[in-house]
Amino acid sequence: MRKFGTQLPLVGLFCLLQCSLAKAQSLDFVKDIKPVLSEYCFSCHANGESSGGMSLDQLVAEKDESRAIDEWYRVLKQLQSGLMPPADEPQPSRQQRVAIEHWIKYGAFGLNPESPDPGRVTIRRLNQVEYRNTIRDLLDVDYDTSANFPADDTGHGFDNIGEVLSMSPLLLEKFVNAAKDIVTSVVPVVSRVPRTRSVLGKQFEQVGPLPETNEQMGGGSDSNDYLTLSYYSEAEAKANLDVEFPGSYVLRLNLTSKETYVDNQFDANTCEFSFSVDGDVLLRETFVRQGGREYVFDFERSFTPGLHELRVGVKPTSDTTQVRQLRLDIKSIDLVGPDNPELFVSPASYDRFFPKPVPTDELARRGYARELLGAFAKRAFRRPVNEGDLDRLVALAESVYGQGDTFESGISQAMIAILASPRFLFREESWMVDGDGKYPLIDEHSLASRLSYFIWSTMPDQELTQLADHGKLRANLDLQIDRMLHDSKAQALFENFIGQWLRVRAVDNIQINADAVIGREPTSIDPEADIRRTRFFTLFRKGVHRTKAEEIEYEQEKENYLRSFGRGSRFELTEELRTAMRREAEMLFEHIVTSNRSLLELVDCDYTFLNEPLWAHYQIAGIEPVVGEEMRLVSLPKSSQRGGVLTQGATLVVTSNPDRTSPVKRGLFILENILGTPAAAPPPDIPPLDNVKSDSKKQLSLRETLAIHRQDALCSSCHNQMDPLGLALENFNALGRYRDQELGQAIDVQGKLTTGESFTSVSDLKKILVTNRKSEIYRCITEKLMTYALGRSVEYTDTDTVDSLVSELEKHDGQAQTLVRGIIHSAAFQRARNRRSTIVSSSD
Repeated sequence: MRKFGTQLPLVGLFCLLQCSLAKAQSLDFVKDIKPVLSEYCFSCHANGESSGGMSLDQLVAEKDESRAIDEWYRVLKQLQSGLMPPADEPQPSRQQRVAIEHWIKYGAFGLNPESPDPGRVTIRRLNQVEYRNTIRDLLDVDYDTSANFPADDTGHGFDNIGEVLSMSPLLLEKFVNAAKDIVTSVVPVVSRVPRTRSVLGKQFEQVGPLPETNEQMGGGSDSNDYLTLSYYSEAEAKANLDVEFPGSYVLRLNLTSKETYVDNQFDANTCEFSFSVDGDVLLRETFVRQGGREYVFDFERSFTPGLHELRVGVKPTSDTTQVRQLRLDIKSIDLVGPDNPELFVSPASYDRFFPKPVPTDELARRGYARELLGAFAKRAFRRPVNEGDLDRLVALAESVYGQGDTFESGISQAMIAILASPRFLFREESWMVDGDGKYPLIDEHSLASRLSYFIWSTMPDQELTQLADHGKLRANLDLQIDRMLHDSKAQALFENFIGQWLRVRAVDNIQINADAVIGREPTSIDPEADIRRTRFFTLFRKGVHRTKAEEIEYEQEKENYLRSFGRGSRFELTEELRTAMRREAEMLFEHIVTSNRSLLELVDCDYTFLNEPLWAHYQIAGIEPVVGEEMRLVSLPKSSQRGGVLTQGATLVVTSNPDRTSPVKRGLFILENILGTPAAAPPPDIPPLDNVKSDSKKQLSLRETLAIHRQDALCSSCHNQMDPLGLALENFNALGRYRDQELGQAIDVQGKLTTGESFTSVSDLKKILVTNRKSEIYRCITEKLMTYALGRSVEYTDTDTVDSLVSELEKHDGQAQTLVRGIIHSAAFQRARNRRSTIVSSSD
């Protein structure tokens, strides 16, 4: 912490963030900064006044350096966002603002732009997505982490934050069990096994016409290679099994009992399933609803060479209501054998894990084990394995195959140890010795991991690893960034970042009552019903002031209104519609990044991405019908209020209540995720908005309710920021559909921001944001993407980096790749505070 009376460096005002610290002007707090604060800030924040909990004169005298830095960081954020001083108060000049900003950064914070502090280094455990992707790329196994691991904690809006990715004893046990399951499923433990020949479900031919219920369920040859048979209709299918050698075999039937889930509905239907070979019935069993249970039936049988007929069939054994589309999926019938060792073959994946014959000599075996485990551990640890760890891994393998087990079993056990090692589960980083001893560069393997997990959410591929091996990754960094952004694995960035930053992931599961939502507004389906509905709400708002005749009319219209419920089912958020909404947001971000377009298009653009269900849901006038399930880019007419994430279905749904819109949630969403100026937490014991009543006892619109709520001084400061933003989106209901009336009243979306700009529509608001508030938008996106990339919160030490990135975005018209490259080239991404790794040895 610097003393306020000392001379402090300042980057030149006329070349902001472009001049070195050596060329910066000197500022004195008492002479240059305090007078500006006194003129524009002290009336509310000093001399006994502490509006918003901020007292600048007390802050100047603060002895606690950590607290002082936190408070000056608050001041800086308010100043940069334009929220302080308020728009209706006298404003400091641009030069005065810059002077205060520079004093805070280089005085109060003590930052040095010539040697930027990269911030905290937090060891990061692989989260669920990263673990699943890494296992996929390492072993070609799709391991279901969501089913086997507890949900990851989140911090600062993301689930890849190092400080919250803890390792409990229970989670460690699950990681060990996962390692066993994964390795066992793919790594052979013997060199020779009986032959296996499979007849897939799709290879079966239906005997006779396909029953109607099977056709409805995709019966016959399914696209997923299964044969699907319905519980509700008798059906039979056959296939030929070609046997090459005589002998004893195991015939293995693999099937799954499936259903389509329907909430609060039970399906009591049953069926009898039969399986026969050459007319001999090997299985006849009754199936009830099993909820996705998998079955494996083994039958020992002798076969002669030639063709043998396999038959499967179902017969309904009940006749109750068909609710859940119960069905049996026949995956395959496997023929394992014969049991003659002379006819055994190598396991399917043997050559992949054991590319050379296993030596018989002990020393040669040890060398081969070292070769195999060294190569695997290097990929798993994302860096060359040290000799001590490799010695212990080889010793573990020898302890298994040296006691009479197979060589392959020993290697398998060592691979389990690798996947259970902290060096695999955590992202270990090491540092180079360079000219800056305080903040050294991370080594190239650490850089490869940071880069790969940022863009791909998985381990580095062979090209990244080879460049790191030869110390050439930094020299080819921009080429690699370009390659990675255009690789299919970059979908992880587009999905995981946008899904968490804008919370569009939540659209998959959020509950919205379509009947309640649609019931609040008119529909063009029945104009007369709309007139009656409008009349009902008119009478409803009159409340106790209704006349006797109006009371009778009100009760009649109430019955009509209640009968209209159920029309919301046409607009239910189906699974396919929710997926399309989420993909609309993801594909917009992907398009902006891969095409290097302006990040401002996230807020306002003249296009979106639609498929047929989403097009039908939005009903945007002036665009051609979109046909099919595939999402595609669609240009929007000038009159459309869509375009940008604020008016996308996913955003509108996740910022709503279950039965209506929420201007407060929507306004808060814009403040937090678009402008980067989150409102303070509400005071305790604030009653819900639904409790707000008017003196006239009439039904209030949301705008009227919020206006009354803002009359409370405790609520006004935050709601004055949130409410105009949220009310601007009121033309879009909680299902993401456009409407112009609610509760029989025309919707009024006009408003005025606390920074002084007025608007009459959400289109006006979006233009104001991308024109007058683009610096705040750039800063917010920069901080969000940095948080995601670094796995930690953005702190005061990152202020210079954030300012530099925002400045570059402004110079390059907000091009998305300017930000991605800037973060990767920053000291926060490339350097570290510490030299020593805190990862323990894999032998521990």
